[in-house]
Amino acid sequence: MLLAVDVQYRDDCGFAAGVLFQDWLSERPLRTVSARVDGIGEYVPGEFYKRELPCILKLLEGVDEQIDCIVIDGFVFLDDEARPGLGKHLFDALAGRYPIVGVAKTSFAGIGKQYEVLRGDSKRPLYVTTAGYDLVAAKRHIAAMHGEHRMPTVLKLVDQCCRGDAMMASEVS
Repeated sequence: MLLAVDVQYRDDCGFAAGVLFQDWLSERPLRTVSARVDGIGEYVPGEFYKRELPCILKLLEGVDEQIDCIVIDGFVFLDDEARPGLGKHLFDALAGRYPIVGVAKTSFAGIGKQYEVLRGDSKRPLYVTTAGYDLVAAKRHIAAMHGEHRMPTVLKLVDQCCRGDAMMASEVS
């Protein structure tokens, strides 16, 4: 079983969503989970993970299933595995129990072409980085995931779920 996660913010609240799916070729989720963390604080350049990590860890508290890999929206490493990104901080916080695959939509200085994956007819690559998971296999899996366009179906869904949670919270306020 795989878990894709994403986080959105509204004011000082973080809204994490997770989509559990059977395997890399799954078209739809088995279930979704969500978590809210209050008091996230402001973004500090170079410390993005400090906002996201508590939200993802809170989300994982609501997952009872055996997870084989966690897919995050973002980078595991910000370069060739020397500068940790959110995914590496998550990997370390979980004591390496779960492999982490990061899928980022935009490039980061220091990320080479070896991390690029083109899907569908898109000319814009996704950037795949990993901790505890083979990079070549991860790129192959991301390329093969369900969906005709640049973003795989389940990764689009997790983004929509956490955006929806954040929007609903603002409508209630």
